[in-house]
Amino acid sequence: MILVISASLHPDSRSRILARACFDRLSTIGETAEFYDLAQNPLPLCDGATAYADHHVKELSSLIENADGILFASPVYNFDINAVAKNAIELTGRAWTGKVVGLMLAAGGQGSYMSGMGVANSLMLDFRCVIVPRFIYATGESFEGNQLADEVIQGRVEQLVQDTVRIATALKEDT
Repeated sequence: MILVISASLHPDSRSRILARACFDRLSTIGETAEFYDLAQNPLPLCDGATAYADHHVKELSSLIENADGILFASPVYNFDINAVAKNAIELTGRAWTGKVVGLMLAAGGQGSYMSGMGVANSLMLDFRCVIVPRFIYATGESFEGNQLADEVIQGRVEQLVQDTVRIATALKEDT
């Protein structure tokens, strides 16, 4: 199962559009997938204590733990993934161990292209995740209304899904 996580709280989120495009592509190719929207399933702030008992935290942790791969979509704020995405990782921590992770980022401009590297490094070093080297970085010009309007980004969606499934399948068969 591939888990697609949308980490934006914005009602007209572009990163959610990317997440939906990946989820739709997974469905098209017949891959089992789950969609988890943090706007619909709010998490408490990580307090290092009681927040882990929250039912949404437990649900997300279980989905991550049982996923073969994770496609993680976040908006870029201040040259980094958003606080909601970071909070989700902090709350679910060890569930990420050994997972294949693909990233989808939506930003206001080209200047934050490397903004996913902090979370990629953290996931690799802290949880030994395998980061899919191809990721999606899209800016406002790639969208029209609530849809992707850029054929290049659509191609990247297809490639990210394909690579994530291929790597996750290979690693699952290897264990």
